[in-house]
Amino acid sequence: MTKSSRRRFLKTTAAASAAAIAAGAYAAPADGWIELFDGKSLAGWHKNPMRIGHGTGGNWQVEDGTITGEQDPPGSGNGGILLTDREFGDFELSIDLKPDWGICSGLFVRANDRGQGMQMMVDYHDAGNVGEIYGEGVGGFNTRTFDINGKLDADKKLTGYTTDKPKTAAEAGLIYACTPQEWIAAWKISDWNTARVLCTGKYARLTTWINGQKICEFDGATSTAARYEKDKVAEQLGTQGSIVVQVHGGKNWPSGAKCRWKNIRVKPLA
Repeated sequence: MTKSSRRRFLKTTAAASAAAIAAGAYAAPADGWIELFDGKSLAGWHKNPMRIGHGTGGNWQVEDGTITGEQDPPGSGNGGILLTDREFGDFELSIDLKPDWGICSGLFVRANDRGQGMQMMVDYHDAGNVGEIYGEGVGGFNTRTFDINGKLDADKKLTGYTTDKPKTAAEAGLIYACTPQEWIAAWKISDWNTARVLCTGKYARLTTWINGQKICEFDGATSTAARYEKDKVAEQLGTQGSIVVQVHGGKNWPSGAKCRWKNIRVKPLA
């Protein structure tokens, strides 16, 4: 390779790398999946730039190849969100999560810097729910068909779950919802769990899975969920936005508890 050819090669490679970082994307396999987290840094991500309802942003770090989030400082009530710099419209998302028991987190799609978005709940606490849909900052609609409650042993270690307040999918404004027993069978205690989210359409149609178990299906064009106003939500969010992970604000987050995320991959569909 001549010196001039080498200079052109290095210049082209550097430009491509810079473009990839600016897009918040890393290796893009041939099957169309884009890696959103490099396992080493928060390149391609940013905290909410302004104070939102949950706080100034929370504390986000990369620890042992995972993104970890907690309140800043721990137990202070000050939370926030971490957003991808790149925005997505119709896509399939795969992400591994490992929340500590007692936290209230969430996975947002089509979200913005103001903390508004369609949320897959990660309310991993008593009277919580993981996997169904909530309207974060867009009316507060909730499609929960059951609550989970923790079963603790004498050392206060989580050993299982009970469920409460069951509803049918139709009552919650969903097309489909798994049973509480199916959720319990799918979720792995004190271990990593893989969530999958499919998001399509002007009025977001969202389907969620945990470890291969379909959890729920929400059709934004037809949902009758209480407080859900499809045109208002569509106007607020548009048809694309960031993918977001959350540290909930408030004093109910246990001091020192964390949410953890890794293997974050998205496949754009349009």
